[in-house]
Amino acid sequence: MRPAWWITKDGDTDCLALYRRHYSARKGQRLAQFVGPGEHIVLRTERADAMFVWRKFIDDSGQVGVNCAVFRNESTHQSSELIRQADAVADCAWPGLRHYTFVRAEAIKSTNPGFCFQRAGWTRCGMTKGGLVILELGGKA
Repeated sequence: MRPAWWITKDGDTDCLALYRRHYSARKGQRLAQFVGPGEHIVLRTERADAMFVWRKFIDDSGQVGVNCAVFRNESTHQSSELIRQADAVADCAWPGLRHYTFVRAEAIKSTNPGFCFQRAGWTRCGMTKGGLVILELGGKA
């Protein structure tokens, strides 16, 4: 598969529309940007029907590495392939760092929340105090 991701910026209006449909979106707020503080990379597909956001920041949860802050796929691309490609981008930007994300299981329609990440090689490594599933690639950093 040829690379599906384009690098864009925080505030990309097409990504902002996708973000608003993501379960983690801050509802009711007028946002011009959606990433938050720290280093970041925002990826989108050409048609803006999928997005992926990497963040490297000091995480209050104690997790270490590079965080997948948002992944939304409304495209025909297989989610696990998009994740693998996003992993490759993060590996170029932050070599050797662990990748991690949080999944709010009850907000996902799947009977196996996080399965697309697992298909991309990620593993479950715990739960947060708030009940979010933690998934990682690359083990503890």
